[in-house]
Amino acid sequence: MKNVNENTTIRRYSHADEDALFQLIEAEGEEWRDYWQGEGRRKYANALKNSICYLIFEEDILCGFARCRDDDGFGVYIYDLLVDRNYRRKGYGSLLMAQACKDFPDSPVYVMSDIDPYYEKQGYKREGTIFRVNH
Repeated sequence: MKNVNENTTIRRYSHADEDALFQLIEAEGEEWRDYWQGEGRRKYANALKNSICYLIFEEDILCGFARCRDDDGFGVYIYDLLVDRNYRRKGYGSLLMAQACKDFPDSPVYVMSDIDPYYEKQGYKREGTIFRVNH
């Protein structure tokens, strides 16, 4: 577990976090429905198991997560990034992506985007249809 500050920590996902993470995803609503409803939950639970996932907590409250995959040295790809609506604008999304960069200092880190203005605001460099997080 990495302390970001006194109240905030980032750590890797474990199966024990599954229910809390799915509550966070479900609270986001329709846009994430395929991840938490019906057969989607089983599929996404399997994807989580086969991914690198970072969770960010404020005190003991799960505030957000990032799901990544290491492409065997060709780069680390952040597939999913979500911060609870009540905890946005605190820099938690950036902290989650920065953690992937720290853990993979010799690999380019990319984010798969469907919210381009957010990543542009962060100053990430667009490379085709994805953004490069680290420089």
